[in-house]
Amino acid sequence: MNIRNICLKSACLGALAFAMVSGTAFAGALDSPDNMAPFFTDSGMKTMKPMEEFKSAFKAMPMERQEAMKKECNDAAMSKPYAEFCANVQALGGAN
Repeated sequence: MNIRNICLKSACLGALAFAMVSGTAFAGALDSPDNMAPFFTDSGMKTMKPMEEFKSAFKAMPMERQEAMKKECNDAAMSKPYAEFCANVQALGGAN
């Protein structure tokens, strides 16, 4: 019984360590404040920039980041919390 408890604790600690180490891998491009900040006028990221400024900020990003954002915006589950942002991405040709 003691060995069983030790193994269970080890498995839980291992899973917790894995989740902590790989946690950033689960975060998407839309979850990163560094990626999203250029599209908003305020530090709280509540007010989006006008479309012309949005377009300039989007085009200034590396292509890999643009593609990651387009991909996440095409995923219905991922895009739901970012509906307004994703609508702008779609308007820029994000539905590839």
